[in-house]
Amino acid sequence: MISDNAQSDYVNGNFTWKKPLELFEGKDAVKICAPMVRYSKLAFRTLVRKYGVDLAFTPMIISDSFVRSIKARDSDFTTNSGDRPLIVQFAAHNAKDLADATEIVAPWAMADGYGAHLLSDPELIKDMVVQSRSRISDESFTVSIKIRLHQNIRQTVDLCRKAEHAGVSFITIHGRTPAQRREPPDFEAIRIVKSSLRIPVVANGDVHTLEAAAAVEEQTGADGLMSARGLLQNPAMFAGYSLTPLCCVKDWVDISLSQGVPSGCFQHHLSYMLEKVLPRPQVRVLNCLQSTSAIIDHLRELHIL
Repeated sequence: MISDNAQSDYVNGNFTWKKPLELFEGKDAVKICAPMVRYSKLAFRTLVRKYGVDLAFTPMIISDSFVRSIKARDSDFTTNSGDRPLIVQFAAHNAKDLADATEIVAPWAMADGYGAHLLSDPELIKDMVVQSRSRISDESFTVSIKIRLHQNIRQTVDLCRKAEHAGVSFITIHGRTPAQRREPPDFEAIRIVKSSLRIPVVANGDVHTLEAAAAVEEQTGADGLMSARGLLQNPAMFAGYSLTPLCCVKDWVDISLSQGVPSGCFQHHLSYMLEKVLPRPQVRVLNCLQSTSAIIDHLRELHIL
């Protein structure tokens, strides 16, 4: 379950913040960075926004922990003024926890019972949307959901229609069922759901390249395209690059140093970015390095920096 705070254009010397729903008003599909555990944190969101991403998600945050613990909030959710538009992704197994977490975030404008488990309980999803909406006075603040497909497409359509009726702003659909992992996404099912709703629909699943993104848009008619692994391997994908360009690697180093990214996270992202750029032996060396300074020295030896 997802709740968000919005908004960035630079007009006449001033920043104007776009609301997420305003992005869907354009002719082109909205380019979206998916929620990724450990990976879609502030530094990576900063990077992909430089290369064509319109809208970014935080990693999934457990609502009840977020509400109870200031330490959990500081650990799970960091942002800054340039990190907009932003979707804060919450997981909850009851409406109150989600609404409480939403109320905390608003001023900043698959465990058991979470996530795909809720596909079997559309009335609970409806209640979550209604309660979250009731806590927020700003009508422009959006509430959205991200789901997988039910095995029965009619049940998926029914769930999405109930969420739409409850006031959800847009729906992201991963084109697989909860039981599926490597099977091809069912883009025809997403197209059916899209044609059944009035609100925007985002397609997710196997958007690994710009060409794949165009194909998914054509097959589904989706209003937005969400990528996870594709952006991990090439954060500049939506800017038209087929492989991670060296300028993007340099930007990642600069962002990581300025934001104090831990060396493990810094290294993992570089491994993804460079796995199709460097020969495997050089990637293996990179994966064995123990500190940020050693990693930077290695990149200099490779003439990347």
